[in-house]
Amino acid sequence: MIDAATKALGASLIEAVDKVGEITLTVQRDSIVEVCRTLRDTPGLEYQQLMEIAGVDYPDRPERFEVNYCLLSLTRNRRVRVKVATDETSPVPSVTGLWPVAGWLEREVYDMYGVGFSGNDDLRRILTDYGFEGFPFRKDFPLTGHVELRYSEAEKRVVYEPVSLPQDFRTFDFLMPWEGPEYALPGDEKAKPEAPGAPSPAPAPSGTAPQNVKTPAEEAKVTEKPADTGAGAPADKEATRQASKPRAKKAESEVSKPGPKSPPKARAPRKPKGDA
Repeated sequence: MIDAATKALGASLIEAVDKVGEITLTVQRDSIVEVCRTLRDTPGLEYQQLMEIAGVDYPDRPERFEVNYCLLSLTRNRRVRVKVATDETSPVPSVTGLWPVAGWLEREVYDMYGVGFSGNDDLRRILTDYGFEGFPFRKDFPLTGHVELRYSEAEKRVVYEPVSLPQDFRTFDFLMPWEGPEYALPGDEKAKPEAPGAPSPAPAPSGTAPQNVKTPAEEAKVTEKPADTGAGAPADKEATRQASKPRAKKAESEVSKPGPKSPPKARAPRKPKGDA
């Protein structure tokens, strides 16, 4: 695919990279419309659909913004990413003449990054509120924003006010979670040995933990036969006597639950006196 794209795009192609199974083509900004048309209409390439337009901000670069076009080939079952670079003042040619859906996607990039698109007749904000100031996805945009809005019951309308937050969102902890922070959270001190004179009544753990030593029992705790009761010679003698009884005698000494009572028998009706 890279060879076919290099041959078809010619001088418009700046760089072609195949990394982690994804092909990225970096092209000239002013040639983006012809590049997309070539990728769509050239046999063997045939990227018919525009799936997404996404922006990226690199503030340290002279052209800080990248505009990425994600294309899909239905007939070839593959994807490609085409990207161009621009800055705050240089607009990117619009591809709405090739894919009308690009109108919505270009408005998103404009709303979030402030990238202009020449040829888009309806380049308005699409995700932020009316009168929004700034571009939220730029790296220099404050995390708390510039203003906040709320509904005022007194004025019966939405009002804009300067942002006033009690916490600071700019205090970050960039340490890796599996390495752990340098500060100690409440309760972490219990996992470390305490120095002598510590207020804790429990002694500080030191060295290896003591292991339970297995000691042999002085007397057997398991009986091998009914005569061995473990309660001494008199009990063993009585158990031997009970065990030598016949089965019928053992059954008589057992306590069993009484069975269900049988229902009373029905009596014949009594004849009245004086009848023959």
